[in-house]
Amino acid sequence: MSAETVAKAAPTGTTATASRRMTALARAELTLLGRSKATFFAALFVPLIMPFSLRTAVEDMDLEEAGLSVGSVILPSAVGFSLLFAVYSALVSVYAARREELVLKRLRTGELRDVEILAGAALPSVLIGLVQCVVLTIACAALLDVGAPEAPHLAVLGLLLGLVMWPAIAAVVASFSRSLEGAQVAAMPLLLVSMMGSGTFIPFELMPDRLATICELLPLSPVITLIRGGWTGDLGGYEALGAIATAVAWLVLSVFAVQRWFRWEPRH
Repeated sequence: MSAETVAKAAPTGTTATASRRMTALARAELTLLGRSKATFFAALFVPLIMPFSLRTAVEDMDLEEAGLSVGSVILPSAVGFSLLFAVYSALVSVYAARREELVLKRLRTGELRDVEILAGAALPSVLIGLVQCVVLTIACAALLDVGAPEAPHLAVLGLLLGLVMWPAIAAVVASFSRSLEGAQVAAMPLLLVSMMGSGTFIPFELMPDRLATICELLPLSPVITLIRGGWTGDLGGYEALGAIATAVAWLVLSVFAVQRWFRWEPRH
């Protein structure tokens, strides 16, 4: 299957619904994603490996004083890694590659609306990320004695916000690159900052207060906060509302940026 197949994947009949068009596009995109071995490996396997490679470092932290356990640190981090690699990093490459191949331009000449094109292209990565999060959650619960979440609604809300927010951020980052290689480089700063500063490697409770306050504003931070709070049950209403507001603010800003600056054709 060539990249051009994606442009022809969506039904063009007048009776085709948006969901059918997006599903057809997602199927074609999943096939192309599987053929991009580097992107597929990073999306599928890196998030599964990183959480457990983090265990030794987490065990050396003074977690009891902060009211945390090894499992309550690693489990949210595992979800964060899935969002960063399976969703964000993979989609930056997908959007840039389809733009450079003129696939996005061709799709816009049919019945697909702009939001359907972007959402359809994102569906495979989002589904991979969702499945990874479920698998890693079960694995952490079994291997790290995490137990059941005290406030499951917060954990579910955090995951859903992440699965919606990060595709939009990926589209924004892809907009400012001139090539696929440039998009992969452009994705790295936010990826690294989010890994180091969003509570994945070092919980906010162990950071200096001023640094923690700044890091809590990063786009991945509210997701980690809600999921960790969902498991420990220690997240108060004010803190939960603050995390939700931060995630929604990033989502709104990202959607606005996509509408304003997303490029559907290669730069000349």
